[in-house]
Amino acid sequence: MNTLVRMVMMFLFLILVTHVSEAYNNCPKCGSIDVPYPLSTDDNCGDLRYKVYCNNGILEFLSARGFYYKILSINPSAYKLIISPPPIQKDTCYSSDLSSGGLKLDENLPFNISTHNTVMLFNCSERIIRSPLNCSSISFCRQFENNVEEGLGCKNTLCCHYLKDSAMTSHMIRLRVGGCTAYTSMVDMKLGSSFDSWTYGIELQWVPPN
Repeated sequence: MNTLVRMVMMFLFLILVTHVSEAYNNCPKCGSIDVPYPLSTDDNCGDLRYKVYCNNGILEFLSARGFYYKILSINPSAYKLIISPPPIQKDTCYSSDLSSGGLKLDENLPFNISTHNTVMLFNCSERIIRSPLNCSSISFCRQFENNVEEGLGCKNTLCCHYLKDSAMTSHMIRLRVGGCTAYTSMVDMKLGSSFDSWTYGIELQWVPPN
């Protein structure tokens, strides 16, 4: 067997090993969403540090306090996924994760909240009015509560918005009675954009495995 033949066979072998490895490491689809490596839905695929959950065909992310958030999309090349903000309960101004204190990520896991989220807070105490919160009459939250059915229960409460940046905790969107009791979030919010063009979601990013 000459050198050229050996090289071709070695190349084909490496391709085969790579494909087998990828097939083994990637988890099966959950509903209509692909689950790319390193995300893991069970012990036999992905990396267990990047745990997500497939519940009845719906892919979900579990917070540190035991609340499940639906995963809307995943961008594996950017190491990011977007989860759905918790609904604000009908005819109230309470997010459905209020009892768990809002969104809290486990700081020992490789996920954090990205800096591309514009968070709106509702039914807030005046004690939270401080920089970098925008609690003015032109805050985005006023458009939400005036034009979106989910926000109607929050009308005439103190509301604010802010860009989730690196100066703030990257593992929590906090809720509590005596603070703010409801929130929602938009990804890649553009100044001047109309409320009907907002993309709702909370973008999380992960540190890729070594």
